[in-house]
Amino acid sequence: MTVRAHDAASAAKLKAQLKAIAAERILVIDGAMGTMIQGRRFDEAAFRGERFKDWDRDLKGNNDLLILTQPDAIRDIHRQYFAAGADIVETNTFSSTTIAQADYGMEALAYELNREGARLAREAADATSTADKPRFVAGAIGPTNRTASISPDVNDPGYRAVTFDDLRIAYGEAVRGLVDGGADLILIETVFDTLNAKAALFAADEVFEEKGFKLPVMVSGTITDLSGRTLSGQTPTAFWYSVRHADLFSVGLNCALGAREMRAHVDELSRVADTLISAYPNAGLPNEFGEYDESPEAMAALVGEFAEAGLVNVVGGCCGTTPAHIGAIAQAVAGKAPRKVPTLARKLRLSGLEPFDIAA
Repeated sequence: MTVRAHDAASAAKLKAQLKAIAAERILVIDGAMGTMIQGRRFDEAAFRGERFKDWDRDLKGNNDLLILTQPDAIRDIHRQYFAAGADIVETNTFSSTTIAQADYGMEALAYELNREGARLAREAADATSTADKPRFVAGAIGPTNRTASISPDVNDPGYRAVTFDDLRIAYGEAVRGLVDGGADLILIETVFDTLNAKAALFAADEVFEEKGFKLPVMVSGTITDLSGRTLSGQTPTAFWYSVRHADLFSVGLNCALGAREMRAHVDELSRVADTLISAYPNAGLPNEFGEYDESPEAMAALVGEFAEAGLVNVVGGCCGTTPAHIGAIAQAVAGKAPRKVPTLARKLRLSGLEPFDIAA
């Protein structure tokens, strides 16, 4: 097995390359992995493969496991998104932490899932990259199924099902696998609890120090409903203040909302963040069957308006989106100027659930 992973020299070159491209045009990230996997209708046997045929728990639904049991299918999905016009694809590792894999008794596979997930995406990127259109791999890290800020027991508000160090260790193993597998960026996404994201950022820095180089880091939060707040209660500005210390490549929003509902929150982040802005909404809101049916054309028109308004630097799709959606979005933003990163006045910026500014 040959994996083309970064070293200090290539990481520095990568950072300069991404910065130069982002200054010229809007970058396009891929769409939903889960939607594409569901379309293949894999059964329990397909999820198990030969290696896990005697596993003592049901495995259907553990989409990350398909990295090991259906690697050709995962690699092909990445290639479809690149063919549609994506500059960046996300690894199929949203739940590849020891914490999330505990549901299947597969905690020991976390590092391997991340390494191999990055390797598959790397192979697709290398096979489709050209001098004019380089392709990149974002190592995806999901929020896990536990929250460090909120008690799962309404009768015991002080109880936590996970600690910061639990998360830090789990995220560290994931980041290490993604880096070793050849990821170009680390994407901490669908953040519903900022304390979880802080643990992931801390873990990433630990791994970067261990490796002797740092990859660009993207953070993407999720506004859980029309309240305009994350699940742990922060507004978009407060969320940004909480993570801005991390020297991020980009900050943005994904999931939960369609482009129409997300627009105001992206606008807010665009005004307060002195880094690149990403937005990859769902294909509208789910219908009565829990399905997403916003067409590629309708979604592209909405995301295209984000670009026309100068709000974004990276765009793509989340739940319900397909290569057709990404192709339409890529066309909608082609030739449109990327958002210019603002120079902000010097202030002390603090955050709880709300932002708090003190002028210098």
